[in-house]
Amino acid sequence: MDINQMVRQYSSQPITHQLLMSFLKDYKRPNDKIRALKSEGVIESIKKGLYVAGSKVTPSKPENGLLANHIYGPSYVSMDTALAYYGLIPERVYEITSMTIKASKEFTTHLGIFTYTHLPLPYYAFGLNRIELSSDQYAIFASPEKALCDKIVSTSGIVLRSITQASAYLLENLRMEEHSLKDMNTDMINTWLMDAPKKESLIMVMKMIQNL
Repeated sequence: MDINQMVRQYSSQPITHQLLMSFLKDYKRPNDKIRALKSEGVIESIKKGLYVAGSKVTPSKPENGLLANHIYGPSYVSMDTALAYYGLIPERVYEITSMTIKASKEFTTHLGIFTYTHLPLPYYAFGLNRIELSSDQYAIFASPEKALCDKIVSTSGIVLRSITQASAYLLENLRMEEHSLKDMNTDMINTWLMDAPKKESLIMVMKMIQNL
């Protein structure tokens, strides 16, 4: 099997430098070959050490949610990207937003802008789901409840001191629907509060949802 066929087999997955090196184990100068593959369009660079199959061998690309997990980690997709994925906000999302325990960071790639916002442990680890984005493509996403909480705790200037403020933020600012909010598991949110940033704001959100 030639290198193009090997790369094509991974069209739905990110390709690491280590994987490429395994493909090129018989080459005396594999890094030179990797540069040539990039020039030929067989692979496309996402960041140093991470690639996707190039347009020369396939039109297919991994889902952005899957790429987000690999570009900077540990991380999970959350906030606007996750809320839009679940159909909870009406806006189209152009950045892929994720949370991480590492420093906040942004990556601009030809496949999109990937932003990562720092969260502290143990709050970071709550409310995560493994989502099947498409056939053989899985990614770690925040649950709907965690994506909403992450949006609140990570957005500068958002402080909700009353149920009325929480209602205005969710229904008018984010344009969420009452029926979607009613489906949220407030008992689960309650278990996160002890370790959550902006605890009082999350309490107001929880009470607002319970009052619907």
